[in-house]
Amino acid sequence: MDKPFLAALFDVAVQAADPLTGIRAHLPEPPPSGRTVVIGAGKGAAQMAAALETLWPGPLTGIVVTRYGYGCETRGIEVLEAAHPVPDEAGLAAGARLLDLVSGLTESDLVIALVCGGGSALLPAPPEGLTLADEIAVNEALLASGAPISAMNMVRKHVSRIKGGRLASATRARVVSLLVSDIPGDNPAAIASGPTIPDASTRADALAIVAQYRLDLPAAVMAHLNGPAADAPMPDDPVFARHEHHIVASARVSLEAAAAEARGHGVMPVILSDAMEGEARDVALVHAAIAREVLARGRPFSRPAVLLSGGETTVTLRGRGGRGGRNGEFALAMALAIDGHAIEVLAADTDGIDGSEDNAGAFADGTTVRRLRAAGIDPREILDRNDSYTAFSTIGDFHVTGPTGTNVNDFRAILIR
Repeated sequence: MDKPFLAALFDVAVQAADPLTGIRAHLPEPPPSGRTVVIGAGKGAAQMAAALETLWPGPLTGIVVTRYGYGCETRGIEVLEAAHPVPDEAGLAAGARLLDLVSGLTESDLVIALVCGGGSALLPAPPEGLTLADEIAVNEALLASGAPISAMNMVRKHVSRIKGGRLASATRARVVSLLVSDIPGDNPAAIASGPTIPDASTRADALAIVAQYRLDLPAAVMAHLNGPAADAPMPDDPVFARHEHHIVASARVSLEAAAAEARGHGVMPVILSDAMEGEARDVALVHAAIAREVLARGRPFSRPAVLLSGGETTVTLRGRGGRGGRNGEFALAMALAIDGHAIEVLAADTDGIDGSEDNAGAFADGTTVRRLRAAGIDPREILDRNDSYTAFSTIGDFHVTGPTGTNVNDFRAILIR
């Protein structure tokens, strides 16, 4: 298996998502008078804050929240850490501090919001009458449901005092949001459930998601969603009139960088999509079918080729006690579909963590199934119980990077020699 080539494509994709370049291109002007305050949340928020500090011409203060172990050194911006993907008390305290910070600002002040994937779980802020346990229950139900990220965030933003533009609506200051997109289609209001960006979805839309995915939510949450307190501010609310936002990094840019790297190695790249959604195992079957067609018949393009795709797949939990994320699930399903074929795969999350484990993703090829069986593992059975972590740890095919400091979601490369 050509792990170095596939890993090189991943590395280039991650480098292309470095927020420093995008922040430099969209740096706002300092306010003529007043303060500049930074807020932020996400798995790359600390690195975004450090990048902003290297570019900003004057003093900066503020607070950003990131996942445990994802912090980095900053000069004037405080970095807090909290739990992801399931919120905790540290995140609750961090959300309260952000609300307090922005609520005391004036029209003369500037808020720079640094937002990226993971921010939704890192900023729990249950509305009046709900508790952190209620918000955790919502999050756990969504994570187990198989719902796409857009649907998850539609529910989350109606069960919060921060999401759905509410954090920005809590201040009189001008807000400039700099966003690293981990959302298929790059909808800015969906990134981290849009703490500073409103959208037009309603609580009726959220209730439709609850019904569609048969979410078992606490009674207090359902009562909240059925009442006017769940209504989020609309995009035409005058409070947002002076605000602006910019996407500073996205999956599209990362995939194009990986494609250029592949060409430099004499391999034809084919970007299938930067916005794929759906069950990880189903998306894997589509990728496998295309790869097998290329291998067997040289169509719709000739070899050597590498299929590239991004977006965010989902996993509906079917078993109990399984470990692993959506990229491990994709790789294991691919392994079953390409068994015996000269096809190689890397599926990994650009933030360096697949789900809640310590690997970014996994490699697979036409020998993976045989090697798993030789190790006493039934690959079909272990896929059925969502236990890809055990599978790939047993045969040593993890891709481990540690936190990357950015997050433009899934990266998949399928090599056909």
